[in-house]
Amino acid sequence: MVFAQKSVPLPLEKSFSRLLRNMEATRLNRIGRLLQKELGDLFLKQTKNMRGTLVSVSAVRVSADLSVAKVYLSIFPPEKGRELMDAIEHNHRTIRYDLGQRVRMQLRKIPELSFFLDDSLDYAEHIDQLLKK
Repeated sequence: MVFAQKSVPLPLEKSFSRLLRNMEATRLNRIGRLLQKELGDLFLKQTKNMRGTLVSVSAVRVSADLSVAKVYLSIFPPEKGRELMDAIEHNHRTIRYDLGQRVRMQLRKIPELSFFLDDSLDYAEHIDQLLKK
C-alpha cells in the first residue's frame, strides 16, 4: 500500500515575505524598463541632429526605495563616448526633468540619475579579437 505524501506548507510568514520580495523585484524591474524606454527615446531625440552618433540605454537599475537609478549607456562610436558622457553628466538635471515630464503619470517620485558608460560590447569585441589570434 502506497501512501500519498502531503506537502508541508511553509509557515505563513515565510511564504508571505517571499511573495512580497517577488512582487517588489517585479515592480522594480517594471520601473527600470519604463525608465530605460523613456530615456532611450529622449536620447534618440537629442542625438538625431548628431550624424553618426548613437546613444542607447543598455540597462537601468533602480534602488529599492526608488531614490537612485543607475543608467548604463552604450555610445557609438566609442571615440565620442567620453565627450558625450561629460555632456550627459553636465546636463543630468535637465535630463531628469525631461524624464519626469514623460513619466509623471506613472511614477510619483523620479529617481536621481547616475550615468555609467557600458563598455561590455567593447570588452566582448576585445575578447573576440584575442580568441581569433
